Amino acid sequence: MIDLASVVMGPYACQILGDMGAEVIKVEPPTGDMTRRTMPQRHPGMGALALNVNRNKRSLALDLKTDGGRAVLDDLLGTADVLVTNMRPGALARLGLAPDAVSQRFPRLVHVRAQGFRSDSELADRAAYDEIVQASSGMVDLMRRATGTPSYAPTILADKVCALTIAYSTLAAVIHQRATGEGQLVEVPMTDTLLAFNLVEHLSGHTFVPAEGPTGFNRSMAEKHEAVATADGWACILPYTPANIADFFRAAGREDLATDERFAGSEALSRHQPELYALIGELAPSRTTAEWGELCADHSIPFAPVLSGDDAEDDPYVTGGGILAEADHPTEGRYRSIGFPVRFAGTPAGLRRPAPQLGADGADVLRELGRTDAQIEELVEAGVLAR
Repeated sequence: MIDLASVVMGPYACQILGDMGAEVIKVEPPTGDMTRRTMPQRHPGMGALALNVNRNKRSLALDLKTDGGRAVLDDLLGTADVLVTNMRPGALARLGLAPDAVSQRFPRLVHVRAQGFRSDSELADRAAYDEIVQASSGMVDLMRRATGTPSYAPTILADKVCALTIAYSTLAAVIHQRATGEGQLVEVPMTDTLLAFNLVEHLSGHTFVPAEGPTGFNRSMAEKHEAVATADGWACILPYTPANIADFFRAAGREDLATDERFAGSEALSRHQPELYALIGELAPSRTTAEWGELCADHSIPFAPVLSGDDAEDDPYVTGGGILAEADHPTEGRYRSIGFPVRFAGTPAGLRRPAPQLGADGADVLRELGRTDAQIEELVEAGVLAR
């Protein structure tokens, strides 16, 4: 598969597929994907973010604004199963990669095109980054309703949700390709994807016509729906069912609340979530995080300490599962590689090759396409190929 995407969404999707065994060639401009220049980094062009979304790929640095660069890309597409792009329609057309042109030249190719907005909308050529999509999909307003501040989620949420969508959609299209020999265009609009993601629970009362209540899932939007301060830190203490809640209050020494009618059934509980969360917050400082963990474990009450990123590096669960593992990079030295979270019994996924330096595999890829060393040098001298 050819990763012609940039930044996080497309590259992360291609990395996921690479983790599961796909042969991925990352085609990037001679200056490199912009994530290469993000900080921190040990050496120029190898930012931490680039390392974390580009493993299990080979890098080919091509100037696609040249005839020679486009000719190499055409040769690649003739051998590929999948092309992933995240350019706006106008940019794709300028490179000769408009969907109709691609499908005409490469009818077997699956072209997965991700962009901010649907291609048939008036917003199709509008630039969209993660924060734009969080705003246009309602995510920022959900944050405002929950916290009072119209803030962005502190993670690259839209890009990563869309990356997962790209990955499973690509697999579905490849299954069809294997069965029929036919390629197709697969369009993944970011705003639609994150909107659908948010609306699963937050469409809520507007699921019905006419509406039976407001949008916003009451449990998630409830006041005090937050981690609580213990005697020595922070924790998530989450008695979830009426029986759970009764057990929690008894164990915490509040027998009077164990039979409180506000929490006695699911319908009553849905109306009184804020009171429940407030009571948990009032009780939490009476014990340490470890003590709450032991109490909750004894009574099967959902619980987790609040871990920071630094804590996670030493947490037995995290370190024991391989989700963070140290490895050696050929140019960057010792580093932490993020493990693949899914465990396949027969076909394990994971790190086969670390993220490459810009253009590190260009000559090898071109030789596989039948180019001679002399032809490769000509492309380098002409500025078409960087290495």
